[in-house]
Amino acid sequence: MFKKILIANRGEIACRVIKTARRMGILTVAVYSDADRDALHVEMADESVHIGAAPAAESYLVADKIIAACKETGAEAVHPGYGFLSERAAFCAALEKEGIVFIGPKPKAIEAMGDKIESKKFANAAKVSTVPGHLGIIDNADHAERIAAEIGYPVMIKASAGGGGKGMRIAWSKDEVRDGFERARSEAKSSFGDDRVFIEKFVVDPRHIEIQVLADGHGNVVYLGERECSIQRRNQKVVEEAPSPFLDEATRKAMGEQSVALAKAVDYQSAGTVEFIVDRDRNFYFLEMNTRLQVEHPVTELVTGIDLVEQMIRVAAGEKLPFKQADITLNGWAVESRLYAEDPYRNFLPSIGRLTRYRPPREGKTEKSVVRNDTGVFEGAEISMYYDPMIAKLCTWAPSRLEAIEAMGEALDGFVVDGIEHNMPFLSALMKHPRWREGRLSTGFIAEEYPEGFAPAAPDEAQTALLAAVALSCSLIESNRRERYADRLRPAAGPLRESWIVKLGADYLPVTLLEGVVTIPFEMDMQVGGKTATVATDWRPGDAVWVGTVGDRKLTVQIRTVLNGLRIDWQGISVRARVFTPRQAELDKLMPVKLPPDTSKLLLCPMPGLVVSIAVAEGQEVKAGETLAIVEAMKMENVLRAERDLVVGKINAKPGESLAVDAVIMEFA
Repeated sequence: MFKKILIANRGEIACRVIKTARRMGILTVAVYSDADRDALHVEMADESVHIGAAPAAESYLVADKIIAACKETGAEAVHPGYGFLSERAAFCAALEKEGIVFIGPKPKAIEAMGDKIESKKFANAAKVSTVPGHLGIIDNADHAERIAAEIGYPVMIKASAGGGGKGMRIAWSKDEVRDGFERARSEAKSSFGDDRVFIEKFVVDPRHIEIQVLADGHGNVVYLGERECSIQRRNQKVVEEAPSPFLDEATRKAMGEQSVALAKAVDYQSAGTVEFIVDRDRNFYFLEMNTRLQVEHPVTELVTGIDLVEQMIRVAAGEKLPFKQADITLNGWAVESRLYAEDPYRNFLPSIGRLTRYRPPREGKTEKSVVRNDTGVFEGAEISMYYDPMIAKLCTWAPSRLEAIEAMGEALDGFVVDGIEHNMPFLSALMKHPRWREGRLSTGFIAEEYPEGFAPAAPDEAQTALLAAVALSCSLIESNRRERYADRLRPAAGPLRESWIVKLGADYLPVTLLEGVVTIPFEMDMQVGGKTATVATDWRPGDAVWVGTVGDRKLTVQIRTVLNGLRIDWQGISVRARVFTPRQAELDKLMPVKLPPDTSKLLLCPMPGLVVSIAVAEGQEVKAGETLAIVEAMKMENVLRAERDLVVGKINAKPGESLAVDAVIMEFA
């Protein structure tokens, strides 16, 4: 077994590999860029080596620097994680040349499966079911249009060397093919240094289901069940689960056996994933093979009990798999939510900045479930514009799917992140979405269910009553603390007021205190929404999470102090709460409403990012839908288009500039 390995990656996956290596008694070496000097994976590793500037092209993507770090530290093997150099056959070969073991497949398998065009040709030869498409090189946009017309719309345009949703576009018409081809090629060149793209038929209402395979160097290959990865946004997975709620045993077996056959055909070694598109009739088509560890591997680990990172290390060290296919069983259900630094209320645009508060839920086993959080950040860490926006992968396991979903909802409600925008409100709302809970999924789920974008859910009558009780309990506890200040000039006297008005959003809800005293722990009977309930909690002023009960309902609610009140976040609901006496509420209703400023004549930068190009000139007349500018953030290009016919007035930004969110790119006449 290896004595020391180097992790050629960063963030949560580097931390994940370090945890398993530490358990196995293997020393670890971290590499880091200028932006990651104080990163968590650097702190966790036994040694660390600086490898360059913040841009990945000057650090994590430079194979020579990784090899030099191995020689400097005496690392015998390299675990590449995912992304960066994980699927570069040339990197694997360069390591072998230097006598350093690559913890992953051999160059032959990476070359055969790592290129989407070549992998489809290989799969066809191996008699694996594939999606109809054009696997040759596409010369230009005109060539792309002819191919798309032959295949039939809709089509998917993909970067050959792509991954993670980069360099991928769906086209439903001739015009969309031309624009999609240019955007996919541009993103592919920027992200992977390879602008080749291919086109295939887009399967309507598809599910994205993948099979995890594991192979050793002695001819043994097994599949570890499937993962459902259909909840996607911009072709990037957001929530995954294992097993799939859609597959039957026969389809699972057929997909698994095809995946094993493909792995054997390329003499695959290590962990790998064969991805399929599955239609509504359970017909499945090979999509690609990822010759690395997948982001969503924890859900497979939770339902099989197999540590995939450990097996990758053991296989790389020459060991045989310790189990056969008959030994693999799927136990219970697991769900993974990817917590991203992006604003769900602004079409999920990237958000960067410092984590002023980062309090994940407690990991480990409870009576009915397991909570696991794979992360690479900490309170005070910075989310950089240079890398992927992932903050953490929150996973839950339970005996059944609905129990795992309920556990995930509660864990999300207790996961506190401040300082940046993030997609937690969306994830929390998703856990309560009827279609998700029923398992009626497709890769178009988010676009279909949120066609106008995501907005905070409005609480119904029962939820309003629950949150009003929570808000009043917080207000009473805070008021009681203030009354006890030693220098208080005029402490309150007399009995506790019985009648209160809680304002939630724009609604005013009367609440009556019936019995109890304000103490910590807090317990008091209240009448709210026409019903009486006992409210109990251990919450203290300053706590970010309110955990307690309202009647027989257990709640985990996030509490943040705002001007003259509280902001309450729960299950995708986000409301501001203020507590008034009846007279104060009457006066509050008379207050004028402040209108937001008019920005209709401005093009604002929707997220922090780099201006790639300005497509118009001052004085130019522009039609609705035409491109105004392209801004890149976290390796994704975002096209900003005119929402109406207009005339460009003043242009305030130029290509190459870094802009903050809401910076004015241009003004309209």
